[in-house]
Order: sequence, then C-alpha cells, then structure tokens
Amino acid sequence: MLENITERIKTLPPLPKSFHEINAICANENGTINQLAKVIETDPMLVANLLKVANSPLYSFRREIRSVLQAISLFGMSTTRALTTDVSIKKLLNVDIEPYGLVPEDFVQISALQSRLMREWYVKVDKKKLDVLFLSALMQETGKILIADEVVKNDEVVPFKSEIETAVNIAEVEKSFVGITTAQVTSKIFEHWGFDEIMVEAIRYADSVEDAPEDIREYSLALKVVKTAVPMNAPLSERSVTIALNLIEKEGFNEAVFADAVEKIIENF
Repeated sequence: MLENITERIKTLPPLPKSFHEINAICANENGTINQLAKVIETDPMLVANLLKVANSPLYSFRREIRSVLQAISLFGMSTTRALTTDVSIKKLLNVDIEPYGLVPEDFVQISALQSRLMREWYVKVDKKKLDVLFLSALMQETGKILIADEVVKNDEVVPFKSEIETAVNIAEVEKSFVGITTAQVTSKIFEHWGFDEIMVEAIRYADSVEDAPEDIREYSLALKVVKTAVPMNAPLSERSVTIALNLIEKEGFNEAVFADAVEKIIENF
C-alpha cells in the first residue's frame, strides 16, 4: 500500500495556473489586493469558496461579504493565499474521505477549524511564524485523501472506520492499515509540488516531533497540538482539548493562551 501511495503522488497533475499567479502576487512586495482579486475572479470555484469561508460563523465578520476584493481586504493577502491554495489542492485530489466517517464538507470544516485555532493561538505566541503555520494547519490533513482512497481500494473501509471512530492517535491507525501516516503523505505531496521547505518539513514531523530538526521542531509541535485538539473523529471535544493542553504543559507553552484561543473558536463553532 505504501508503494501505491508513493507512486500516485509522483503522478499527481501540476497545480493550476491561478495557483502560481496568486503565489507570485503574494510574494511580490509590490503585489496588490486588486491584482489578487482579478486572478481569483477568473476561477468561479475559488470565488465561491472564498466567499463561503468569509461568511462562515468561524470568522464572524460583522457584515455579509459579497465580493472577492472585500474578502481579501478583511483576510489579508497571506490568508487569502492559504485559503485559495487549499481549494486548488482539494479540487485536484477529488476529496472522498468516507473511510474516516466524514463527508467532504466535514473534512473541509475541520481543516478550517485547525487553521483558525492556529491563528487565534499563534498570533499571541509568535506572529513571525504565523503565515507558515496557518497554511500548514489548513492543509496538513490533505494526505488523508490518498490514504482514504487506498483503504477503499483494499476493501478495508469497515474495519478502518471502526478503529478511527474511537482512536486517540489516528496516525497509529493509518500506519497499521497503509504503512504511512497523513503527515508523511501530505509532506510528500507538497514536496512533489515544490512547496516551501519549512512547511514541508514542519508537516513531515508533526506526528514525530521528537525526530524533527531543531529549526523545525516548534513548527511541527504547533501543528501536532492543533490537530490533537481538532482531530477528525472528535474536533474540539473535551477529551481532545484536554490531551492538547497536557501536551502544551509538557512542552512549556502558555496553557492559558491556548485555552483562550480554543474558547474563542468554540464560541463560533
């Protein structure tokens, strides 16, 4: 199964032209929100999803967001880039997450919760790392799409789903069925597409923080904390949040800052 997933990653199609244009504008210090809006508006799916996210309870903007330009003005270029990147990738991979007991909408919602929690938390921890961590948190579960597909192909949906339902460590279940974890698959996907090295490595070690290089460890640990609090099978449950807080205490983070971020997210969930 591991070989099948690895081979499939090698044959993934390139990301769309709009993805590269959006990245170029955001990377250019002279790039403007008007230029960004024009590129996004060429793709109806990007427009629909960006406005859907902007008007979701998760962000709690005070008024209805009706235009791409308005959404970018509120999100900022970096967050807009992250949100449109996520849409482009899920569109290419054709999301079917049924073995995890989820429909695509639930999967998207949980990914959004992870990224939103990361933003609420890390804006008070280290703003310099936030851009990388927000995008990484939003997309770190992408590998589940290929793992789910492999589980379906091998007719193991029922036993896989049964173990996922009650699992405290989803990565262990994945490894026992397909020999690889979501973090490993996601990092391989983004490495294939030439994503930022820090992001690729941060995701790669999110299930094995103890093995992460020193300059990557904090990024990987932050991703682990967020997905521990918002796992696919019990997002923001009392058990999940408690485990995440225990991890934070062990690693010497400020528990109160994280707990406040969780409370703010739950209020809008």
